[in-house]
Amino acid sequence: MIGRQLGGRYEVLERVGGGGMAIVYKGLDMLLHRHVAVKILRQQYVHDEEFIQRFRREAQAAASLSHPNVVSIYDVGQEEDIHYIVMEYIEGTTLNDLIKARAPLQVEEAVHIAGQICDALDHAHHNQIIHRDIKPHNILIGKNGRVKVTDFGIARAVTSSTITQTGSVVGSVHYFSPEHAKGTPTGEQSDLYSLGIVMYQMLTGRLPFLGESPISVALKHLQEDVEEPRKVNPLIPQSVENVILRAMRKSTSERYRSAIDMLADLETCLLPHRRNEPKVSFLDEDELDEERTRVMPALRPGSYEISRSSAGPAGQAEDEEEEAEEPRRKKRWVKPFILIIVMLALLGGMWAAVGEVKKRVAIQTVDVPYVVGKTLVQAQQELLNAGLEPEYEYGKDGNNSPKDTVFKQNPENMKVNAGTKIKLSVSQGPDKLKIPDLSKLQLSDAKAQLMDMGIPEKNIVVDPKFLDVEADTVVAQQPEAATEFLDPAAVMVKLTVSQGPEKVKMPNLIGKTENEAKNLIQVSKLKLAKDGITQEASYKQSKGKVIKQFPYDPNADVPPGTEVSITVSSGLPPEAGPMSVDIQIKPAAEGKPSKIRIMLTDAVHDTPYEYQTLSNVTNTEMLQVKLVVSPDKNAVIQVEVDGSTDDLITVTYQDYKMQKDGKPVAPDTGAPISGASTTTGNSAKPSTEGKQPSGTGGNGGTQPPAGGTDAPAGGSGANNTTGGRTS
Repeated sequence: MIGRQLGGRYEVLERVGGGGMAIVYKGLDMLLHRHVAVKILRQQYVHDEEFIQRFRREAQAAASLSHPNVVSIYDVGQEEDIHYIVMEYIEGTTLNDLIKARAPLQVEEAVHIAGQICDALDHAHHNQIIHRDIKPHNILIGKNGRVKVTDFGIARAVTSSTITQTGSVVGSVHYFSPEHAKGTPTGEQSDLYSLGIVMYQMLTGRLPFLGESPISVALKHLQEDVEEPRKVNPLIPQSVENVILRAMRKSTSERYRSAIDMLADLETCLLPHRRNEPKVSFLDEDELDEERTRVMPALRPGSYEISRSSAGPAGQAEDEEEEAEEPRRKKRWVKPFILIIVMLALLGGMWAAVGEVKKRVAIQTVDVPYVVGKTLVQAQQELLNAGLEPEYEYGKDGNNSPKDTVFKQNPENMKVNAGTKIKLSVSQGPDKLKIPDLSKLQLSDAKAQLMDMGIPEKNIVVDPKFLDVEADTVVAQQPEAATEFLDPAAVMVKLTVSQGPEKVKMPNLIGKTENEAKNLIQVSKLKLAKDGITQEASYKQSKGKVIKQFPYDPNADVPPGTEVSITVSSGLPPEAGPMSVDIQIKPAAEGKPSKIRIMLTDAVHDTPYEYQTLSNVTNTEMLQVKLVVSPDKNAVIQVEVDGSTDDLITVTYQDYKMQKDGKPVAPDTGAPISGASTTTGNSAKPSTEGKQPSGTGGNGGTQPPAGGTDAPAGGSGANNTTGGRTS
């Protein structure tokens, strides 16, 4: 069956369970891409047409239920001789497995589970569906704690069509209602009886009726009274026992009338004022029967009188005899009178003697000290000091008291005779918790599970690692799953969480030397591609520096080991025109210091940059400016004096040619200007090699870098002119 597809839609993946009627598989709905549970009818039933019709009809009816505590039925189908039902797949366990592992359960937990089952039954009963097979095997508990009732409608088919088939009811007979066992019609209250047995089993760890055969168990449901739950587990509050006893009454008239009534009782049974309520009592049906056989006292002679008015002749004869005997009676009263006097005297003496004996043998009474919450050793000592005899037994405490702590005593808050035995219930310690399996969960879900168990968030350590797993997925944990612990606050949990595949930042290699670029590539966990270094002329970068990187831009996220190629500047292009130009600078007023700033734009720099700044210039000086022009790009020198533009000089490619040919290029000085404009004539002259400005307080000349091939065409901010001054 594994791997088979049903209805062209449901792929059977693995077996997850089975019962007397069907086998349950985990499946995949290939249309909706979700996991489902596929229940397949066992082969011994596939030829029973009546059973199959009931099976389908009831499953389809159950599919109409929509409730958070009811397993949803998605589809019902048949393929060849395979009859199947597709339903909601619940990740979790069955209540039966939970009872086997942990019973008896905590009272609060059992009441909470029973309340959710009751809510589901109320919804089903309102839709005219009776479950008829409520048992722990049919109760699923998801990982989120949600209770889900399953097999609605299927129980009806089993009990009505196969009640006589061998083995078909063995799994459910322990949860039969009396009317179910008798074969009489069952209804809503039958489900509540079964729920009462489920509660009994959760809180005591055992079934109320056991026998050597299903028939003997069924007879016990009809004939025997259930052992009171509190006798099995004294920790059960009286209010909770009352709920169980009422649900399990053999007479339907004494049970809850509906699931909503039982749910209302469950929701309040743990309130403080109800925990110690009186035990519920029920009138015996025989006491209500006025026609039942009764035992009457026998009537004896002399026990009644016949009135004289009704006496006949016989009555008159008796009167005559009494009159004859009257003298003799008068003489007989003396002896009895004396005897009575003697008897009274004896009784008085005896009364006095008894009083004296009571005084001498009177038993001392003492107050029972309240020792709940104290250690066993302390409680025993206090009781012994009070003249009482302590007895104790270990058990589970619903409040998770520390080990060897008294959580209950009987009797308490009363006077008792000295030497009375006081029974103590001593905690065997809180239940151990287990670390859940958190692998493959999202980090947020894993943290939520741990914090729900009481583990503080600060005790959850996250160790992120780069892995080929979806980001924020837990891949390992310490301690391992199923590790037991007592105190959640003392547990430290380490979660190894995937950060996804590792990424590194692409470094910015532009402007770096070839060796610097190689080192950056290696440090960044990248690789230099084979034949990954090429050379190219450039205005923008000087020789030996990187002008391009491929295939990723700087700061891009790339996997480690990515190959990178670089292009290194081989220097200025052959047509580039590097030259030196002498310009005249002067203060705003001769003899008074001025601050002069030289701004330059040329083939290397597309936008003006601060070439040099001189402070405290008091006299007119000559300053050498080194620049680069190209056939498509002029150079512009802007002279600012005390923050105002004083001169704007444009150097063209023609000027470079003239300087190269040894022709003089002389600047023309003039009045201050306010902006750049087209000039005519020469604007600069070639400098002498090594000439330096004579100003004072200057920062010194800086030579602009040369290299690169990315120079934009045309002059920036100046026209192609030859020499001259702009005005």
